[in-house]
Amino acid sequence: MKHAYVFPGQGSQFPGMGKGLYDNSAFAKKLFEQANEILGFRISDIMFSGTEDDLRQTKVTQPAIFLHSVIVFKGIDNNRPDMVAGHSLGEFSALVANGVLSYEDGLRLVSARADAMQKACEATPGTMAAVLGLEDGNVETICAEVQKETGEVVVPANYNCPGQLVISGSVKGVEIACERLKAAGAKRALLLPVGGAFHSPLMAQAREELKIAIEKTTFYNPTCPVYQNVAAKAVVGKDDIKKNLIDQLTEPVRWTQSVQAMIADGASHFTEIGPGRVLQGLIQKINKEMQADGVN
Repeated sequence: MKHAYVFPGQGSQFPGMGKGLYDNSAFAKKLFEQANEILGFRISDIMFSGTEDDLRQTKVTQPAIFLHSVIVFKGIDNNRPDMVAGHSLGEFSALVANGVLSYEDGLRLVSARADAMQKACEATPGTMAAVLGLEDGNVETICAEVQKETGEVVVPANYNCPGQLVISGSVKGVEIACERLKAAGAKRALLLPVGGAFHSPLMAQAREELKIAIEKTTFYNPTCPVYQNVAAKAVVGKDDIKKNLIDQLTEPVRWTQSVQAMIADGASHFTEIGPGRVLQGLIQKINKEMQADGVN
């Protein structure tokens, strides 16, 4: 049976993240200092000493989680997974793990992505909401009805696990959809403290900016398949990986479907690499027979 490495996305950050790695490993310290130089600010200081609000800034959050995940991965002996996947931002960490991107290029792309998303949020305000306790099909139908009737953007954004789907769109669209979802039987439809409508058409501006950065970056052949958010299946072609990475900004994260595809292709052991334990919990909810652990 196969061993899959999975990498977390935005929301897994916490004050003090990475400090133990920096203090106890000369190699980790070198990578942190290299990141400070590439980014043009001391992200390590914010990670180690910043507040939750400091870490919640998109330009900090995304490279911080990427850094933590990749440094942990590089510290694992015999780090050769059979397959990899990442949740949203985590897909960049996964692409370093399977050799598609260098650490340096991965960090530059994550920084470019964060900047582009921040600009898109400022240009077109939006929000997201977690919907619990409804079938995916019901959520999809209600979002489509709200869009058709109101002209407001609201779409499924994160298929996290059965019974947990995040929606994204304009503030008005998401608020209307939440009311209808609760009326349809959702246990909860809760607005999330995010600054924009990630994984929705409102990220189109960011998508175009990221596309330019990706097209200037060298991508290598992978050492193992990546199960990308957009495709929810094994991908090994460099051109396909690039396209899916670009499309990810405006398309949903099909995490449930990706994990199911990995299991269908032989995965029986999942290891979450990086801060937090979010993905381990989701994997157990997708299939409770799976072994799910973490290294952080």
